[in-house]
Amino acid sequence: MTPSSGQDLLKQAKAAATALPPDEVARITEDDKVTLVDVREGDEWRRGHLPHAVHVPRGYLEMQAESKVPEKDAPIIVYCAGGNRSALATETLKQMGYTDVRHMSGGFTAWRDSGLAVVKPVEWTDRQMDRYSRHFVLPEVGEAGQQKILHGKVLVIGAGGLGSPALYYLAAAGVGTLGIVDMDDVEENNLQRQIIHSTAKVGMNKAESAGKTITELNPDVKIEVHKERLTPDNVDEIFAGFDVVLDATDNFGTRYLINETAHKYGIPSIYGSIYRFEGYASTFWPAKGGPCYRCMHPEPPPPELAPT
Repeated sequence: MTPSSGQDLLKQAKAAATALPPDEVARITEDDKVTLVDVREGDEWRRGHLPHAVHVPRGYLEMQAESKVPEKDAPIIVYCAGGNRSALATETLKQMGYTDVRHMSGGFTAWRDSGLAVVKPVEWTDRQMDRYSRHFVLPEVGEAGQQKILHGKVLVIGAGGLGSPALYYLAAAGVGTLGIVDMDDVEENNLQRQIIHSTAKVGMNKAESAGKTITELNPDVKIEVHKERLTPDNVDEIFAGFDVVLDATDNFGTRYLINETAHKYGIPSIYGSIYRFEGYASTFWPAKGGPCYRCMHPEPPPPELAPT
């Protein structure tokens, strides 16, 4: 039996696949139940793609499709640049058990030339492509997830034992804006656990020290430094514009102030505490129907009971 050539396989795939023109795809995809799958390469995706599309490069289709498009009976429309790879991908998805798969004739080129809406992702620099490459290959993050991280704004209250690793990893991940609030100075005895500081920074304000370390680690991150204690007088100004707040403080008064302010603005508050070899962490987001910190601890304990 003579093996089929690549052209034969493509001809067979096109004959078997149901093709839809771009205007029909635009009409159908108004229904949220339809999933658009873009099977082009990463550089093509970055130059523009259809709104709400899921990116599964043709070369990774068999490995990534089931994690990115888990519902095998849901309607799917596949597209590429011109209609060839999408026809082949359509047949592959059918072989994988997907039951309602069609593809777009003319591909992205025909869609764009028809004047239909196109999404242009962040244009990553070569340095960023290298820095975040491990995130890009994770289906749970990818370029779309990294773009969200880059646009994220996180406020961290406290740059000590809890705030140090949190700030370090948020910066490494590429969170676009980090606010740091701490009025204390770096001391020698901090350095065995507060890893964002260094010997050269002993005597420097902790928020300033953390900001300098972050800038050295990842210049993509914008830093807002507040070398002051969080108080009822400045809390609204400091919280303004942030998406999430991390409570890495060590006193009850500030902890309740963070809770009340996060509740007022409807943003999530992530809380952590540690005592010797014991730790506790939780996320509070009353705006999404959950409890707040005061629901768990209605009133602060007496100051003398706070661990030192």
